[in-house]
Formats: sequence, structure tokens, C-alpha cells
Amino acid sequence: MNLIALSLKGLRRDLRASDVRALFVALALAVAATTMIGFFLDRLDRGLTRQAGQLLGGDLVLEQGRAFDDGLRQTLRDAGLELSDQVDLVSMVSQGDAFQPAGLKVVDDHYPLYGEVRVDRGNGVEGVAHGPSPGSAWIAPRLAQLLDAGIGDRVQVGALSLSITGLIDREPDQQAGFAGLTPRIMLNIQDLQATELVRPGSRIEYELLAAGPPAAIDGLGQRLDALRDAGVEIRDVRVDRPSLGRSLERAQKYLSLAGLAAVLLAGVAVAMATRRYVDRHLDTAALLRCFGASQRQLGQLFAWQLAWLGLVAAAVGALLGLAGQAVLLALLTRFLPLELPPPGGMPWLMGVLTALAVLVGFAGPTLLRLKRVSALKVLRRELDPMPAAGWLVVAFASLVFGALLWLYSGDPVLALGILLGGLVALVVLWGVGRLMLQLLLAVLARLPQGGKVRAWQLGGRQLARRRTASLGQLLAFSVTFAAMAIIALVRGDLLTTWQAQLPANTPNYFAINIQPQERDGVESLIDGAADATSGLYPMVRGRLTAIDGESPQQQVPEEHQTDGALRRDLNLTWRADLPEGNRITAGRWFDTGAASGDGAVPISVEEELAGRLGLSLGDEMTFTIGSDSITGRITSLRHLDWESFQPNFFIIFPPGALDGFGHSYITSFHLPGDGNELLGEMVQRYPGVSVLNVEALLEQVRGILVQVTQAIEFVLGFVLLAGISVLYAALTASRPARAHEGALLRVFGAGNRTLSRMQWSEFALLGFASGLLGAALAEMAALGIYGWLGLVPRMHWLMWGIMPILGAGVVGGIGFLLSRGTRRQAPMASLRLLGET
Repeated sequence: MNLIALSLKGLRRDLRASDVRALFVALALAVAATTMIGFFLDRLDRGLTRQAGQLLGGDLVLEQGRAFDDGLRQTLRDAGLELSDQVDLVSMVSQGDAFQPAGLKVVDDHYPLYGEVRVDRGNGVEGVAHGPSPGSAWIAPRLAQLLDAGIGDRVQVGALSLSITGLIDREPDQQAGFAGLTPRIMLNIQDLQATELVRPGSRIEYELLAAGPPAAIDGLGQRLDALRDAGVEIRDVRVDRPSLGRSLERAQKYLSLAGLAAVLLAGVAVAMATRRYVDRHLDTAALLRCFGASQRQLGQLFAWQLAWLGLVAAAVGALLGLAGQAVLLALLTRFLPLELPPPGGMPWLMGVLTALAVLVGFAGPTLLRLKRVSALKVLRRELDPMPAAGWLVVAFASLVFGALLWLYSGDPVLALGILLGGLVALVVLWGVGRLMLQLLLAVLARLPQGGKVRAWQLGGRQLARRRTASLGQLLAFSVTFAAMAIIALVRGDLLTTWQAQLPANTPNYFAINIQPQERDGVESLIDGAADATSGLYPMVRGRLTAIDGESPQQQVPEEHQTDGALRRDLNLTWRADLPEGNRITAGRWFDTGAASGDGAVPISVEEELAGRLGLSLGDEMTFTIGSDSITGRITSLRHLDWESFQPNFFIIFPPGALDGFGHSYITSFHLPGDGNELLGEMVQRYPGVSVLNVEALLEQVRGILVQVTQAIEFVLGFVLLAGISVLYAALTASRPARAHEGALLRVFGAGNRTLSRMQWSEFALLGFASGLLGAALAEMAALGIYGWLGLVPRMHWLMWGIMPILGAGVVGGIGFLLSRGTRRQAPMASLRLLGET
């Protein structure tokens, strides 16, 4: 017997069957969802790996808040590294009456170490391996548009006027995320001093970029460790790839969650459709047994048939996934700092593996019935093999889904936790579903007889007559509705959280680098034009050099010894009152006054920083500011809203503690209108003060959120389609039994109208109970998922009202439509459905 040829012939015939179509659609959707997300994330990961050196700017990047000394440069050169100096800061740039905050990128003659700058110098975009020459500047097209400037015009940067000689198309080390929203201007490092922007307390980052072989970097291990201890932030291309930004990371997590939800729903659909598939093929298996087929041959025949179906579905799903990832790439392109490589083959292999795993896990145990069929079934139709035990089906499917979780998440602990939690939830759901079904039927039984209530009672009796099957469908529909609800809820709350960061009264301007002698004048100028202001906050830059008298690296937990707070200067401030948006979570706000007898002053620390560094009340922190040090004792921990667009600080001292150190001021305020009059006067009177127009940034942030919303909604569509496939498969599987019951009722005088009402009522009751149970499951699952995504958990009362009604409508509507054919055919034809092959 040629099993492969026979399986292909049987599959061609079976494609006309509704259960096989349901299997195909479910598998194709599972593969499409996983390959779409897999293709996108794989391209992103390989692109970052391939271009990590360009994105960092070199193989080794050293960063600190002051210029690097020549001795360090010579040490790196002696090790065989090529060096390039770079300075980053933010300042106001003007051209005529137009003013715009811009990110200044100051480069030397060795920039870039890798790649090339794509720039238009008047003859179209070209690639060049150098930066602008002294006296000139290259600007981003967006900055040129905002300033109404072009090549040949002059722009004012601080106290220096520069000629625009190029428009930047792309930088090789261009970073992603919100940090890159400020339009860029690039100038030569020889012009930096003339701008007069380098002042005490200015927010300036000095970077020393190095390129060379890994062996050269390895040979500098001890020197680099010493620099880290001294507070220099060091990034190694082999371990520190550029971050994609918090928003894209959240989007990645959401996409992964949605993909797994689609796989779970597809698995449920496969399990439901396989039951009908096996029931249809019992007679075929019995005939083959009569013709001499062994149990092993039967198993191989139907396994081959489903394997062919899985491979075709995987191919179709992979094509859909390839098209889908192109859509995702188009929607999220503004987040991406690089050109991505073409799609690789691994996501497609993963998609095929997913399809086969779903088939084996969710269809395998049920398919075993075909091996055990007896040849006597040809003569005695009641000799059906016993179905697989429910616990066996659930256990096997759970193991396969847990393996897929492990495979996609890469975290065995997370996969095991989700799997065990899901199994516990399934047991609880089984008990709750059983009670809910009994309660629903008891309520229907107590209603008065006759009228429209009669149809609901008949529908309830149909559910009671097939109690086990009804309970299985109830659980399947509940999981389906819960999965779709979770994806929809997360989508809504994720976007709500993002949009809540941008209230109407958000400050639309920030002013930084305000010197002490400029404070009164700047404050007066802002107060005269702004309708709201945060007030001026003093800011001192200090490096954390000791915790409880020991090196921070010795006191901090091992997993956080490379925390950024230990590798850079922190912004310190002093304040008499608790700032707006801050909330004390431990200890108490300090009283203003002198330091304690041992020289420590009370300080307040942001709670997340304290958690990472292992700090608690009473611990002491020593900061080095210039050549001096100051020690503070933690008296309170604070929770603060970093996304409030208000000045926020990790460390707050009491007034008077930092007066002797060089400092500048920062403030935020809201200006009605375009604010050009104030900005013009600010630039003329205080050219060193940088004013950031946050309104312009907010508009771009809102645009990015729209893109993320569209990407999320696109993926949500796949999950909804997978959910519909579950409904279709489950209702298709029960169609013959329902048709048989309907035929018996018609034989005993029931009309079409009565059957329609009864079937609608049966499906609607099932959908109502499923929606209610699904809402409970979604609410419980949301508690863990929201913590994973960094969202604040909350009750969704509207969901509890919508889900049961929506479930009744969806299940009732789809079930009613699928049953329409059986209501129209003769009773004899409906009775034969139980034995159709």
C-alpha cells in the first residue's frame, strides 16, 4: 500500500469538508502570526548585530560629562585603536526670526570611524567619510524646514554664526527612539569653543570613540575597569548594543504576546476540528482494516494526510507572514535607526515547526482513535473506539504549547510559570463552568412555560442533554474570548497610558543651562510670557563614588553593577518642599537645616534607583562634584512620574547643602501660541540658555503613537481571525449531532421557526456563559500581563457588561448561520450526517 499517494488522494477529497477547511485556516493563521512577528524581529535583531559598530559609533565608546585627557588618548592609541572625539549637547539655533532647539553633534576630522555620512551638499545625496569643515554646519532637513533655511544660508549657534553647507540624509551612528526627535545640526569640534555654549553646569556629553580589533580592547581590561570605577560610562560593541527605545520594546512584547495568543487559539481550533475529522473517518478506517491495513498503517496514513495539510498551511501562512512583516516594517519605520537586512529563513522554519507542533499537540491524541477502530464497525456501527481521555488531550497539548512558549520566549522559568498557571486556571474554569452551566439551566427551568421563553428553555435542554460536550465548548469559547479580550484590553490600556503622558496642560517649553547670574532675568522673562511654570530648579552634576563608605560596585547587587547611575554624572538638586508629581513611599521628607554631626546631610532618593542599587533608609551616598565630595544619608524614598514633562531628579538635597558647588538652573513652562517673541528675546539676551520646544516634540511623539497603534491593531486582526476560527471549528464539529437532534424534532412536528429559535437560543446561551467566563479569565490574566508590560492593573467593568452580550451575539449568530443548511434539508438527510464520510 502506497501510503503517501493514498494520503494525498484522501486529502484532495477531504478539502471539501468543513472540518478540514477549519484545520487549514487555523494552522495558516497560527503560522502567519508567528512568522510575521518572527520575520520582523529577526530582521531587527540581525540588523542591530550587523551594524552595532556603526550604531555605537565605534567598537568602544567612552562617555562622561567632562573632556577626556590626552594621557588616556595616548594609551588607547598605543593599544592600536583609532580615535575620534565627539561632543553632544542641546541648544537653540536661529536663522533670522526663526528659532528652534536642536541637538548639536560636534565631531572631529576622524569622524566617522565606521560607515559614511549621507549628505546633500547641493548635488544630490552622496556618501562622505568625514564631517563638516570648520566654519560650516550640516543640518537635518527637518531643521532646515523649521528655520526656513537652505544650503548657503547662515545659522546662529550660541555666539557663533555658521554657514550651512549640507543637508544630512543619514548618519552612520544615528540613534533610534524619542532621543532622536530633536532635529540635528553637525559642526566641527574646532568651532565649539567659539559658540560659548561650554559653561559651568552645562549639560554636555563628551564621547571618545575607538575602533580596533577585539584583542586590542581586551588588552585594555584593567584600564577600562579603572575608568568605570572613576565614573566613565563605557560601551563595548560586543556586549552593549544600542537600545531600541521603551516604546518599541513594549510594542515587541505586545507582538510576541499576540503571536502566542494566535497560536493558542489556533491550537484550540485544531483540537475541535480534529474531533469531527476523526468521527468522519471512522468508517473509512474500518473499511481499510477489512482490506488488511494494520493499526500502524492506519496511523501512518492519517498522519501523512495531516502532515501534508500542515505543510501546505505553513507555506500559505509563511507567505501571509512575509507580507504582514512588510506592513509592520512600514508602520514602525520611524522607530528604526538602520536599514534592515532581507528576511532570513529561520522564521519560516519556526513557522513550519509551529504548524506541525500544533498538529501533534492538539490533534495527536484524538487521532489515535483511528488506529483502534475495529473492522467489525462495518457491520456494527455502534463499535466506535473509545475517545482519548480528556486529561490526556489537555496534558499533551499543554506540553507542546509549553515547549513553544519556551522556544519563543527563551525563558524556561517564564514558560513553566505560564503553563502551570494556565493548567490551574483550566481546572478552576472547568469547575466554575460546570457550576455556571447548572445555574443557567436552573434559572431557565424556573421561568414560566410558553411564549418566547419556551425557545430558550428548549435551547437550555439541548445544552443539558450534551452536558460534557457543551462544557467543552464553553471552555473553548471562554479561552477564545479571554485571549481576544486580553489583546484588545492591552491594546487599549497601552495606548491610553501613552496618551495620558500628554495632557492638555503639559509644559511645552524647557529652559536649561541657566546660570546663577541669569536666574532672575530669565525667571522674570518667562513669568511675563508663560501662563504656567514649574519654577526654577538648581542642578548640580555629581558622580556617585561611595555607598556607606565603600566603592559602589562592592555595595550594589551583582546584576546592577553596570547600572548607568554608576557610570555617569547624576543631576542633583535641592528643594525645601516635595516637588509636584513626587510621592513619598518610605521615610519622611527632610527638615531644612544643617548637616548632622558626622557631616552627612539628609537626602531623598527615587525609589527605582534605590531598588536597583540595593539602597534603603539610613544608607549613605557620597557624591564627587569637581574636586570636592559631599555625603548624604537617605531619609526618604520617592515615587515620581518621569513622563510628566516636569523637571525630575534622582537625588534631592535640602536647601543650603549644595550652595558652594557650581550649578545651573532648569525650568519648564507653558507658552500660549508659538512663543517666537519670547524665544527671540531669550536668544538675544541669554545666548547660552537652551530653550527646548517640547510642543514640537509632542506632535512627533503623537505621530509615532499613531504608527504603533496601527501596528498593534494590525496584529490584533490576526488574533481576532484566529478566535473566529475556533468558533467555526467548534460549531462545525457539533453540526452533525445538532442536525440529528433537529431532524428528530422535525419528525415529531417541530417547524422551521421553532427550530430556528431553539438553535439560536442554544448558541446564544452558550455564548453568554462563555463571554462571562472569558471576562473573568481575562481579568485574572491581565494582572500578570500588565506587570510584564509595565502598565498599572485596573478593573475593566465595561468588559464585564460587553463580553457576555458580545459572546451571545457572536456565537449565536455564527451558530445560527452554520445550522441554516441543516434546517432546510429533509430529516432523513440530517439523520445521515452522523455517519457521513
